[in-house]
Amino acid sequence: MKETYTVEDLQFLMSQLRDPDGGCPWDLKQTFSSIVPSTIEEAYEVAEAIELEDFEHLHEELGDLLFQVIFYAQLGQERGHFDFPRIVDTLVRKLVRRHPHVFPSGDLHGDNQAREIDEQQVKANWESIKAAEREAKGERGTLDGVAAGLPALTRAAKLQKRASQVGFDWPEIDGVLAKVEEELRELREAIASGNSEHSREELGDLLFSCVNVARHLNEDPEAALRQCNRKFQQRFGAVESALKQRDLQPSDVTLEELDQLWEESKK
Repeated sequence: MKETYTVEDLQFLMSQLRDPDGGCPWDLKQTFSSIVPSTIEEAYEVAEAIELEDFEHLHEELGDLLFQVIFYAQLGQERGHFDFPRIVDTLVRKLVRRHPHVFPSGDLHGDNQAREIDEQQVKANWESIKAAEREAKGERGTLDGVAAGLPALTRAAKLQKRASQVGFDWPEIDGVLAKVEEELRELREAIASGNSEHSREELGDLLFSCVNVARHLNEDPEAALRQCNRKFQQRFGAVESALKQRDLQPSDVTLEELDQLWEESKK
């Protein structure tokens, strides 16, 4: 057995899993579409490990995510669409193109004399180059190309960021907070009207405005909500633990008692 396996070994392993003669039945029946949920899940597990600073397991989670790329590469190769070397080649060329201050020759191994440039200029150049790439793909509108399959909070933030780059934005966060309050009032009115479709629309407007608050605070709304989810889970777990000590379930006590235990868990 080798001391250390390589990416080439991982590619070989994947080809064996997909080998019609002796491969894994589960892997053989997978398609591009069927493994998308796993890809999304693995990406979130990487994010969670980073947020929890669980570096002991981060490399394992990154490996799981890399396996998703290898799986797609194998499927692409089988169908004649692309292979892993093409994925790498396309990525390297794109990154060289987007970092002209580091690779002014346009060649990764060319005669590159890095230029002095600050972070603001880097960001401006990056967005300008990406805009040119989008136009080359036929994406003319400012918001074209923001993937529809992104989580809703993430997509909202990206749409808002794109719009802000052409001047469509609140100059100060006070305006954003006022918008949140306005949307909350409109949601209350929609709920009072009894119109569920209108309530859903106003709820979406409120969430979109909250994402705008996160963007103005330079915070990732998905990360903020994940942190809140973990906090809620921990506190509710503490409530259940306190009740178990009394041989009780949450359904056995009143809402007032649950609220009291909740406040204690926050301490």
